[in-house]
Amino acid sequence: MMERVLLLLGLVVLHTSYTIPISPEVHEVYENGEDENPILNLGSDANLFEGDILIPKGRNALIDRRYRWKFPIPYILGDDLDLNAKGCVHQAFEMYRLKSCVDFKPYEGEKTYIKFEKRGGCFSSVGDQQTGQILSLGPGCDHKAVVEHELLHALGFYHEQSRMDRDDYVNIWLDQVTPGLQHNFNKYNDDFITDQNTAYDYESVMHYRPFSFNKNESIPTITTKIPEFYNIIGQYLDFSKMDTLRLNRMYNCSGPLTLLDQCAFEYASICGMIQASSDDVKWVHTQSSAGALDHTLLGQCRDAGYFMHYNTMTGEPQESAMLESRILYPKRKLQCLQFFYKMTGGPADRLVIWVKTDDGTDTVRRMKKIRTFYADADHTWKITHIQLEVDVKFRYAFQAVRGDPSASTGGIYIDDISLTETRCPNAAWRIQNFSKIMEMADTNTVIDSPRFYSPEGYGYGVRVIPLSSYTDYTGNYTGLYFHLASGENDVVMQWPAVNRQATLVVMDQDPDIKLRMSSARSLTTDMRTTSDGKLLWDNPSKVGKYDPSCDCYRGQSWGWRNFIKHFDLRRRNYLKNDDLIIFVDFEDITSLIYTEVPIKPVE
Repeated sequence: MMERVLLLLGLVVLHTSYTIPISPEVHEVYENGEDENPILNLGSDANLFEGDILIPKGRNALIDRRYRWKFPIPYILGDDLDLNAKGCVHQAFEMYRLKSCVDFKPYEGEKTYIKFEKRGGCFSSVGDQQTGQILSLGPGCDHKAVVEHELLHALGFYHEQSRMDRDDYVNIWLDQVTPGLQHNFNKYNDDFITDQNTAYDYESVMHYRPFSFNKNESIPTITTKIPEFYNIIGQYLDFSKMDTLRLNRMYNCSGPLTLLDQCAFEYASICGMIQASSDDVKWVHTQSSAGALDHTLLGQCRDAGYFMHYNTMTGEPQESAMLESRILYPKRKLQCLQFFYKMTGGPADRLVIWVKTDDGTDTVRRMKKIRTFYADADHTWKITHIQLEVDVKFRYAFQAVRGDPSASTGGIYIDDISLTETRCPNAAWRIQNFSKIMEMADTNTVIDSPRFYSPEGYGYGVRVIPLSSYTDYTGNYTGLYFHLASGENDVVMQWPAVNRQATLVVMDQDPDIKLRMSSARSLTTDMRTTSDGKLLWDNPSKVGKYDPSCDCYRGQSWGWRNFIKHFDLRRRNYLKNDDLIIFVDFEDITSLIYTEVPIKPVE
């Protein structure tokens, strides 16, 4: 089948092998192949309403400022939490820091705090109860977006369909609700909750799914007045644009905590970047045109959008231009520089990344070369990440160097830059022409990634099933699975590789990092065994099957057949330039096994 796909489409998948699944088996993280809607908590004995809101003594409302938190919010991770859930809590914390001013800190005896525990479901109180409160992450709640959802409750938000004006936007079919559960569809007056003067948001991470609390599995309890949004409500991707706006308005955030800089070059000011007057030539702020397409608006508007370009076809060899950021002031000693680039010139052209730091005299001029990129046969837009560790004020810079003009047919381009005070993903994998792959695939079509290495030295890979066996009312899904792979460090690695969290992310390529709704899932390795009694996460050379495409052994794969909807892949920026971009991390989280601390009595 896939040989036919390759011949018909001329598909390019970077460092990837197409195989029929004769190598490692795939297993589902959830045995039934899907994670049931976890926030409904059907059958829970907790005192809940709206599925996942814990009712304290006396209700509070989002509009009441007494229930707003002061930051950072103290937290405790109970030792009864699944290890994977603990890792997902930290992922959610990082998303809050990236998109708002909300911050968290380990509990140190404060009167008010959030304690994460494993109880019978996913639920939270609304707002700061001022005496400490429980946020439950039970089975199936170990999902970054679910943690974000429950934390939004804790921060003071109710479900989207609780709004006073919800009947203007959705239909609630109470006759289709399981008897006795109709109260989960209550709506509240403006003097109880506030929408922060924003429009109804079908895309909110706080919205119910269509079949919530339904008594007939084929009949929804919620439909949208605008049919196009029916497949969107109840998404578990990430904060929507409106979720982020409301959160920042409620807490008067002036800006996100960990976003240092970003630029899509859409304005003539080029985000405060500068060029040295001494350079022989300059980077040029260039508008998209046929044959030179901007990455920001790629696939959305023709001849629109801007990028920075350096022409390597004319001039003298080794001439260069330096484009420098504004001066930045880091709070953490950890930054991730992400950007898109393409090089269409000769093989001697170079793109060099520099950092200029304070030299101790309050002047930013100490230079350090970080990485060099060379032109190759791939003339398309590519993504890259560069980990920085700077603790003084600094600039980052892009130096374009012309190699041999006589051998060049183009130049160097950069676009959609972001600099965050976070750790870069361990690996990034780009699959080109993915919409064509989805069209031609059947359920036996698989794509195996190249072998990546974790920071510790473990080899691993990702398996993508473009058309998985799972479908629902929205249509088809793509499945993603993680496996270990044998590698050059295996003789010194610790086996089995347990207590490591594998995180897979399908990137939403929105140029504004604050608006991205990337799909993320995580699993944590443990001592489980295969059907023949072998340790699943043992050395793949012992328990895996040989794959000649990587000259390595691949272990069995675990993941999710419903990782991401085809509907979502086609509607947002997941397939910009028809590239599917997957980020992968494989991180040791052994330090999170014992995290609970005793709660101090309030004096």
